[in-house]
Amino acid sequence: MMKKLLYLLLIFLACSQLASAQQKPQYTQYVFNNYLLNPAVAGIENYTDVKAGYRSQWTGLQGAPVTSYLTVNAPLGQNFLQGDATAFPASGGINPSSRLYTQNYMAAEPHHGIGFMVVSDQAGPINQTNIAASYAYHLGLSGNLNLAVGVSAGVNHISLNTSLITLENPLDPAISNGNNSQWKPDVSVGGWLYSSNYYIGASVQQLIPQNLYFSTNNSYNQSKTVPQYFLTGGVKVFLTDEITLLPSFLIKVIEPTPITYDLNAKFSFSDKFWFGGSYRHNDSFGVLAGVNVSSFINIGYSYDITTSALNTVSNGTHEIVIGLLLNNRYKVTCPQHLF
Repeated sequence: MMKKLLYLLLIFLACSQLASAQQKPQYTQYVFNNYLLNPAVAGIENYTDVKAGYRSQWTGLQGAPVTSYLTVNAPLGQNFLQGDATAFPASGGINPSSRLYTQNYMAAEPHHGIGFMVVSDQAGPINQTNIAASYAYHLGLSGNLNLAVGVSAGVNHISLNTSLITLENPLDPAISNGNNSQWKPDVSVGGWLYSSNYYIGASVQQLIPQNLYFSTNNSYNQSKTVPQYFLTGGVKVFLTDEITLLPSFLIKVIEPTPITYDLNAKFSFSDKFWFGGSYRHNDSFGVLAGVNVSSFINIGYSYDITTSALNTVSNGTHEIVIGLLLNNRYKVTCPQHLF
């Protein structure tokens, strides 16, 4: 009986959130794949970056959010691909977590970037699937500073599975005879300023507000999407020549909900592995770890400990990300421009 009550409570929270401000999924390992939040990141590395992620939020709670995604982005432009000033020689070259890399760093050649993503997010009876393609342009502002701007466009499919909802009145006018499967356009824009030891980015998702309706009765059609604003930044702090501390932050502004923020810090050991922690305001603490297995594959994992009122019924949140470095002609084992 308790599980049914909790499930109904989750459904209510999800539907009430949808009515006020339809939100994108959240990620603990956004630092491992900033392309999810900002289209300007597309093509920032000198290889084809493929990442697959899976996130199970509030495990143990029936109907809790589950998110999975696949992202692909790659650079275009012969000057960058064949002669990038920061590119490594075939042996792998300088570790980008070392001071020597920072001292020798030169801004990347102007080039284009393209990307594609599919994100599926299910919370209770509500399922969202976002499909989008992106374009970015990277320009050198100075000898060691780049600016990238990007745009992403696609569609967002939102569906309501009424079979998962048990109502006293099966013909409840709030959901009966409505459009329970909807396709809406989706546009995002962003900018990314980066050098060898810091970055700062800003983006807007769901730039085009859309009305959502699960009923033919207009009095119930109050659901809508709203623009979502993200500001993020990070810096490298060298503890030794091979050990680097990488603090970062993410601020999210989604009206009418309160402003939220994430704080992260991770230690990187050469170009082999890293671990760290995160804090999400009024929500959770997290631990993160990752390993760069080779110049072809890397893996990241995180576990969030819930600090909100849901901690009495939640077993925490698990998230795993697997990255592939395709067309990696310089055989790097960790990102050069992202960290």
